[in-house]
Order: sequence, then C-alpha cells, then structure tokens
Amino acid sequence: MAVAVPASAPGGTATPLRIVARVHAMPPRHNAGAEHMLVSMLRPLVERGHDVQVWLSRYTEDREPYAYQGIQVVPLAARLDFGAAARRADLLVSHLECVPSVAALARGYGRPMVVVCHNTHAATFRNAAAGQTALAVYNSQWMAREAELFFAEYPRAVRPDSSLIVRPPVFAEEYRTRPGDAVTLVNCNPEKGGRVLEALARRMPDTQFLAVRGAYGEQILPDLPNVEIVEHVPGDEMRGRVYGRTRVLLMPSSYESWGRAGVEALASGIPVVAHPTPGLAESLGEAAVFVDRNDLDGYEAVLRRLADPAEYRLAAKRARARSRELDPTGDLAAWCAAVESLT
Repeated sequence: MAVAVPASAPGGTATPLRIVARVHAMPPRHNAGAEHMLVSMLRPLVERGHDVQVWLSRYTEDREPYAYQGIQVVPLAARLDFGAAARRADLLVSHLECVPSVAALARGYGRPMVVVCHNTHAATFRNAAAGQTALAVYNSQWMAREAELFFAEYPRAVRPDSSLIVRPPVFAEEYRTRPGDAVTLVNCNPEKGGRVLEALARRMPDTQFLAVRGAYGEQILPDLPNVEIVEHVPGDEMRGRVYGRTRVLLMPSSYESWGRAGVEALASGIPVVAHPTPGLAESLGEAAVFVDRNDLDGYEAVLRRLADPAEYRLAAKRARARSRELDPTGDLAAWCAAVESLT
C-alpha cells in the first residue's frame, strides 16, 4: 500500500482540496494502463485528506456512484451534474479524449487544469496546449522531450504553466508473487503483439502460453492446445490470475509510451522480452531482453535460453533490481506537492 501522508505535512496544504477528474472509463470495468496510472496517482491525494472524485464520460453497467481504492467514481448513468461538480472543484484533472471538454470548463470557471499525458501523439500535446493547463504530467523522460519538440515546432501553442514527470506508479508489493510456468502476453491486440504470441505458440508446442484478453482493440486469441485464454482481468487480480502463472512476459508492442505491465512483472522477478520502443527501453532498462517484434527467430531463441535455470536466475535478478529502482515514492511526493501548489 502507498504510505499515507497527512495533508498538513510539510510542503502540503492543511486545507483539503476538492479534486474532480473526468475520464472515459475506470476500473474495475475498464483495466488499462492509463486508468491504473491515474488511480495510482489519485490514491495518495486521498490519503492526504483530499476529496477526489472521478466522473465518467461513457456509459457502463454501473448506475450508482461507487468507491474504488478510496476514490469516488460517478458513472455517466447516475445522471448527476458534472458541470456543477466542476464549478465547485478547486482543480480539474483529465486525460485522453476528455481533455478538450474539461479544459473548456476549466477556462469557463477559472479553475486550474491538470492534464495527464499517456502517449506522444500530436493530439495529446495539442490538448495539453488548449490553454488554462496549469500542470502537464508526462509519464517518461522521452515523452517530456517529445513535448519540447512539439512546442518548438508549434511556437504559437500555449505551453502548460508547468510540467512534471511521473512514471506510472507501480506499488511492487501489490504485484509481487511467485512466478508460474507460462509465457504470457497481456492484451492480445495486434499492436501489442497478438500475432507474435500466436506464431510463437505454433513454433513452440512444448511451451505453455497465456493470452490475456485486453481492455481494448481486436484480440488475437489462438485456438491452440498450448495457449490458455484468460479473460479480461481487473487490476487487483493480476497478481494471482496472471503474474502468479507467468514465467516470462512478452511485450512485442509496436508502441508503448512506458509499459506498465512490464513493470508490474518485474516486481516478481519475471523476465520481460520486449520490442525496443523508446518507452519500454526507458521503463525496463537492463532488466529486459529486447528483440525486434518482427524477429520471431530471436524471440524463440530468447525463450529457449530462459528455459535454462541459470540464465533465468540472472534475468530474474535483473528484473527485481529494476523494480526496486522504480519505487514510486519520490514521483508521488513530487506529484502531490505540485497539485497542492496549484490552489
């Protein structure tokens, strides 16, 4: 669990803030990296005594407000007035598709706006440059550099008043377990590597694979005797249902701005074999084995090498060391201080 810090701690604010976020989806219905990053960032604000609400912009099966890890979540079907909540807020938070509409309310009501950026697509930086953005949060150093390139190319874009790097916080103790026996891919859409898993499973009938259905995208779920399909898994069940059954994690993604699943796996000393996107190179560092996603021979060779106990022990040792390096305490302390300084 994250360490609770009272709101009156040095550098904080003694007055609880009303923090209102609007996003398209939240756990436990929708479990993707962006949503779990946001939850991990909002939790310490709750623990510091702030009133944190997340309002959803898409319909789900939920019709009544509910609590998730201390955060108040208001479904769209509850038919409550988000505009009124935004007007009463001390500050507004958003990410992805909801940023433009929330930014408009922030400008109208004169509220500071926090934009959490999860990718380096131009639309992300354009949304963060919509005006009234008091704080832009980037999930990696390379994303922050890409943002600088964007603003250099478009000098008329309104830069956020300030920016901060918060690496997607992973509390290792919430994921740490004894690894299992399978080679696993989390989210089997083509961009994440669904076809790579299928091809490897056909090449390696002696190896057990887990194909975990993702929260979005077309899913490549092979009907093969050595592939077990695991349905969409809530974040708080990943330890037992996925990582406790995983020996090696595959991440042959065509794009990752960071790669939260890989960091979650590192907590258990699970080696990761990944395509070298800039985000994965930064997040996994020397803990991963990087292989181009088009090099199936390379992926098979690495998996067979990791079947050797001595090779696996060395890879697991590197994974655990990188997990310790990614302790989120410092990033979250800086995040809380930045939020509390906005009002």
